Amino acid sequence: MPTDYGPVSIWGVVVALGLATFGIRASFIYLFGRVDDVPDRVTSALRFVPPAVFAALAVPAFVAPAGSVAVIGNERLVAGIVAGGVAWYVDDVFATILAGMAALWLFRFGL
Repeated sequence: MPTDYGPVSIWGVVVALGLATFGIRASFIYLFGRVDDVPDRVTSALRFVPPAVFAALAVPAFVAPAGSVAVIGNERLVAGIVAGGVAWYVDDVFATILAGMAALWLFRFGL
């Protein structure tokens, strides 16, 4: 896609965004390096970051596999619900993957 921006402008934006990202991350390292004890509220809030990021990455693949929301006839969503139920009750990663893939193959190929 052609633009009116030259290579210097594009590289300037890339470097500026890289420095901003580095500055944000370094500020947290600096902040937590100076704080002796992390407050309990922050610790309890940070516990929810990994599940929230995983959900933000995984849920669109289940709910909208073709780019639009599909609930009826969506075998990925049903297999994800089956895998979630197995993970809830068994608490075993291998069993969750196995149940999810078996459900997906069953619903997709009818085997």
